[in-house]
Amino acid sequence: MAESRTSADGGMETSYGFREVADGEKQGLVNEVFHKVAKRYDIMNDVMSMGLHRAWKDAMIAALNPRKDPAYKVLDVAGGTGDIAFRIVEASNRLAHATVLDINGSMLGVGAERAAKKKLTDNLTFVEANAEELPFEPNSFDAYTIAFGIRNVPRIDVALKEAYRVLKRGGRLLVLEFSEVDLPLLDRVYDAWSFNAIPQFGKAITGDAEPYQYLVESIRKFPNQQDFATMIREADFSRVSFTNYTGGIAALHSGWKL
Repeated sequence: MAESRTSADGGMETSYGFREVADGEKQGLVNEVFHKVAKRYDIMNDVMSMGLHRAWKDAMIAALNPRKDPAYKVLDVAGGTGDIAFRIVEASNRLAHATVLDINGSMLGVGAERAAKKKLTDNLTFVEANAEELPFEPNSFDAYTIAFGIRNVPRIDVALKEAYRVLKRGGRLLVLEFSEVDLPLLDRVYDAWSFNAIPQFGKAITGDAEPYQYLVESIRKFPNQQDFATMIREADFSRVSFTNYTGGIAALHSGWKL
């Protein structure tokens, strides 16, 4: 695409998709997007990833390998609908505790309803707060996960430093995010699908194409795999690595607080 990605030096703070917005304006605009799509968010993840997000999330949980221990605590950020937190709790044989944090109350409402249906409420806490200002003491969590949410945080560097602060020594950061496709033919096919089909599917499913236009554009503005790995290192994480999924459509980044 003609629009270039932001780099490790920043740029997402004022990038609302391909639009440049005033400093401090992005968060309100993003909030509106997720208020609009909350009820159909998981359906649209199927559309945006052609269903592959389920396999990527399963791979993320396998990489995390949560301990089967009631003392094991995970913070899942931007995880309002509970998709990642539910997987973590189930993978721990319903022993671990997951705190689901999201800035958007509509998304959290969906997650709380789903948790009740799955009878997982004893293992979950839902918190409405900002990833840039986590309401937790330092050294509180064994793991910090965020799936398809970091690109919607205006100050990604601040959120990563907050992740480092609340993790225990030896704790792990896992970030699953749409990324840069590294296969020449696949990148053209994926671009065509993203920019032509996804907004139209969004309009058909939710009645509004604009939120999905933003989501598609935000994927193209997000730093590529190497630049995002650099940002994680700059937040003091060690042993930073990433794994591409489906030719780089998505990537799982990992870092440790050592």
